[in-house]
Amino acid sequence: LAAAQLWLLERGTMGDFLDLFIECSCGARRNLGQATQPNLEEGPALGMCRGQRPWLGKASNEKCGGENGKPRPNRLLVRSASNAYFPQVVSAISIPERDIELKKAVQRVWDDYLSTSESPEDVKRERKKVKVQAAIGPFKDEEVWAEIQRQKAPVQPAAKSIKQAEIETLLASQDEVGEDAPQSNYYARNSPLAPDRKGIMSLVERVVLVHRLREVVTQVGFTRFEPAEPDLESELNLGVRSGALARELSWLPAVENHGEGVFLALKSEAVQRWAARAEVKKRAKDLQLGFDEWQRRHQVVRRFPGLPYFLLHSLSHLLLTAVSLECGYSASSISERIYSTDAGYGILLHTGTPDAEGTLGGLVQVGRRMEEMLHQALEMGRLCSNDPVCAQHQPPNAHEERFLHGASCHGCLLISESSCEGSNEFLDRALVIPTVEELGTEFFTEDLF
Repeated sequence: LAAAQLWLLERGTMGDFLDLFIECSCGARRNLGQATQPNLEEGPALGMCRGQRPWLGKASNEKCGGENGKPRPNRLLVRSASNAYFPQVVSAISIPERDIELKKAVQRVWDDYLSTSESPEDVKRERKKVKVQAAIGPFKDEEVWAEIQRQKAPVQPAAKSIKQAEIETLLASQDEVGEDAPQSNYYARNSPLAPDRKGIMSLVERVVLVHRLREVVTQVGFTRFEPAEPDLESELNLGVRSGALARELSWLPAVENHGEGVFLALKSEAVQRWAARAEVKKRAKDLQLGFDEWQRRHQVVRRFPGLPYFLLHSLSHLLLTAVSLECGYSASSISERIYSTDAGYGILLHTGTPDAEGTLGGLVQVGRRMEEMLHQALEMGRLCSNDPVCAQHQPPNAHEERFLHGASCHGCLLISESSCEGSNEFLDRALVIPTVEELGTEFFTEDLF
């Protein structure tokens, strides 16, 4: 029998799937729009998945591991669509871990002096000795005592997350961390703050000028149709099934980015007092309802990031926009890292390029004018071009389908996707600054200006 011919016919001028038809020379005909409908009575138009992964080669085919071992129906994906490929990456800043330096310092005088310490008072007494002071001088007595307890403990504590280790170093008591040398991967200095500071700076605990840093970004897989939910702790989310990069994975593609940055930490007690206010708790319930609806719609289970993360993330976007107007870098070339941990609350804005272009000094210079930058950022957040619609948005609103947003839109908080660590989600400027809605949930209140 002669092979039949297939024809692709277009009816209409819009190019929509409903205007496209597949027609056989035998007379059979089918609308291409049916390929987008998974629950047709006659079965899926594209058939069932056979486990083929052509990007891994011919020998990579395997049985489809769908739900309960049954194959899933194939889904239509246009080759040029923006959701055809989402890389899944993990990043980390090469910061000398605080605990490692402390551990080395304690070990240097462990046998002769600190091994018999039974309290912080013992540490304080031993510090009077020249050799001990030379070893543990940069560290507080409480930190040294905590390390002594860790070394004496029969069971070692669990490993810290990437961000936990990073913020502990950024909040370290030393005025300088790292080495100011061309080959150094990290060098930071504390920016001096007045002890009796007032206004918005009274809520700021620390500003760190990071002259040199190295960011390592590794791709661990990829997804299609939907991006993998970003892990806000910068840890690999093993609960997400991603496409394999190779049949026998022995290495991962990675890139080193060198740059600079500025770190801003808010006072932990101020954040906790703010989160305990009745108006803030009510806003938290609204954001939680939106998050729950988003989980239901996407059929996923995630951890709610918490209200401090919304606050820090929204402030970071406002600050990034304000800083980009002054530092010489474009907004899309500046990245953020949000730290909402038990160790503290902070924001790191940094650049990163494979060469030396990210170390021109612009971010460090604006970091020295942090109070001015904060004022500019907060003034930008007061009014959005889409107000009052933006300020009145309710996260659980099913019609708008912006379940992970509070008062935020393209006119105020949304920035370049390459700069945001959270895919422009978990944002609400009403938690940062008063808006026209006057919810009373702002962290920076009017009396601070």
